[in-house]
Amino acid sequence: MIAAFVLGFTGSFHCVGMCGPIALSLPVQHLSGFRKLMGILLYNAGRIAAYALLGAVFGWVGKQFYLGGLQQGLSIALGLTLLLAVVLRYTGLRWKISKRLPPIFSNVIKQHLGTLLRQQRLNTLLVIGFLNGLLPCGLVYLAIAGAVSAGSVTKGMLFMAMFGAGTVPAMAGVAWFSHLFSISVRNKMRQLIPVVIATMGVLLLLRGLNLGIPYISPLMHAGTENVISNCCHKP
Repeated sequence: MIAAFVLGFTGSFHCVGMCGPIALSLPVQHLSGFRKLMGILLYNAGRIAAYALLGAVFGWVGKQFYLGGLQQGLSIALGLTLLLAVVLRYTGLRWKISKRLPPIFSNVIKQHLGTLLRQQRLNTLLVIGFLNGLLPCGLVYLAIAGAVSAGSVTKGMLFMAMFGAGTVPAMAGVAWFSHLFSISVRNKMRQLIPVVIATMGVLLLLRGLNLGIPYISPLMHAGTENVISNCCHKP
């Protein structure tokens, strides 16, 4: 779970570039002290809740691979895919694959976000954060890959929650020190994303290689072996 937090923390520079405008539009800029802090934390709590929900869903998906004894291969495939994406995207080659969910999904979320932001009410901050967490985002997709490789609903949920927690310092900083985060600053932060993606790809690849390295490449066993050992008894 430390890797999830580090992913969120380092990748939060991307969050500042992409979701910074939402954080800068929160109805907290006119507040000060404790009330402003609580408003910012409510917004971020909503984002973390959305990420945890996604983690539970994709953790369940990963569990199906685990039960089929395919978790190791899945982790290697995800790692190679991320590394390939970095190579294709940042070496001048183009990989024309849409990264967006169906427009109807994102458009509905954006409409609700726009309505809530225009209301400028503090009691909407939790919902604003939750909807923000559901918006299509390359960094979230990256974290979802980690949740799938976690192999269970609980671990997937915790992975995504820790990922969300890692993004809090930067996102809270944007909302609190809004005057320091110009468009040029946010664009410079986004330039670190290839490094984050490549690092995550390497970690997933190492995890799948079953090298027996604690926390980085722990030994994985096929889920079918566990089922057999639990269900079969010697005479």
